[in-house]
Amino acid sequence: MPGRQELEVGLPGIGIGLVAGVFVGGLAVVVGQPVGWALVGALVLGVLLAAVGAFYGVMLARGWARPGVFAPAALAWLVGFPLARLVHATFTPVLLGGPATPPADLAGFLAFQGIISLGYAVGFIWLHERIAPHWLARIGGHNPVAARVFDAYRAHAEMVYRQRERRRARRRERTG
Repeated sequence: MPGRQELEVGLPGIGIGLVAGVFVGGLAVVVGQPVGWALVGALVLGVLLAAVGAFYGVMLARGWARPGVFAPAALAWLVGFPLARLVHATFTPVLLGGPATPPADLAGFLAFQGIISLGYAVGFIWLHERIAPHWLARIGGHNPVAARVFDAYRAHAEMVYRQRERRRARRRERTG
């Protein structure tokens, strides 16, 4: 079970998941779903996506994932996104007074959600790498786990910067 410090590192991922749920609710209203259905659906999916986002933060905190490496995020979302969508699709009707309605073609549903998850993982990691370092720097004074993860972000950013500068220098040498 993750500790308080690890969950604090996971707050950016939790926020991204919750915001994604809000967008889903907004899109549901746009396509004609009743507002109550959209609100409940947004809340359910937002909480589920927030849980996967928290898991990614715990992965960073425990050293199971490193900043700048896409594969761990992709794997987390490849499993988490289809499961979140399955729970969302099946149990949102229950919260609105209806029966549980699992998808008719479960394998097809999960396969499609797995494909979608990779796009979601790209957006998630892009947002996370822009939000998390600021958060980690802010809480690093009282959270040593956050300070360690922030140091990993800083080291990754420095490496990327040095590589970019070397490429620019080589390009300048070639052109003149």
